[in-house]
Amino acid sequence: MPTLVAKHNYAQMTWPEIRDVAKEGRVVIVPIGTLEDHGPHLPIDTDCRIIEEICRRTCERIPERTVLLPTVTHGYSPHHGDFPGSINIGWDTFVRHLTDITGSLVQHGFERIILANGHGSNMPLVNMAARLTIVEHPEVRCCDYFYLYTPAAKDVIRSLRESEFPGGMAHACELETSIYLAVAPELVQMDKAEKDISAPQSDYFYMDWFDGPGSMMEYWSTLSRTGTMGDPTLATAEKGHTLLEAAVDELIMVVDEVKRREIRPRVDYH
Repeated sequence: MPTLVAKHNYAQMTWPEIRDVAKEGRVVIVPIGTLEDHGPHLPIDTDCRIIEEICRRTCERIPERTVLLPTVTHGYSPHHGDFPGSINIGWDTFVRHLTDITGSLVQHGFERIILANGHGSNMPLVNMAARLTIVEHPEVRCCDYFYLYTPAAKDVIRSLRESEFPGGMAHACELETSIYLAVAPELVQMDKAEKDISAPQSDYFYMDWFDGPGSMMEYWSTLSRTGTMGDPTLATAEKGHTLLEAAVDELIMVVDEVKRREIRPRVDYH
């Protein structure tokens, strides 16, 4: 029988185990994605599969400090509706769904939560859910997270990148395709991978792994011919393995930051 300290999968615990684990001060990680088109070469579960893999590997590295929730599969993606496959949850329903999850965790005694997001258009909504969690539960620390965004991760991306900037790493691109090749190569149809950087050129509105200063999300079919935005033909599994390792290192750092974050009392200055 596995020892309790090594058990980190929330869905596989009994209720007494969850009660006891909540008292250990572990950080709960909630993977969040969506189902939507990722070009003709990647499965529609790409956002879910990638963030789930990063979170799983992180929790397996530090099981005594973490609890892994099942992935929130459906997210906010109305602008992808012209491509078959995407499932959209309304923005307000989605935010409340996330805060209901965090509220349930708080009820069970967890005080530190990471909402780990793998889908770009979820970002402002996941951030709002994290903010609302603290507003509704001031004794709790909850943050949003999107992978490969720290300075160290950016350095790894720059060291591997062959696609043009901006536009080469945005969606179903060199980066996402490389990671999927490292995780489940049998599901990647590289013979159908095609470079597609069709979005209008702009110094203010541009999409890449690190977007431009301005944000304007038009319908995806007006920006891409294939559902891809970037150059997946440059993807390799070797790049994917390196990116995954960088993402896991990054998330472990975030776990440690959240775990040691001081929960300070509020002060009412009225």
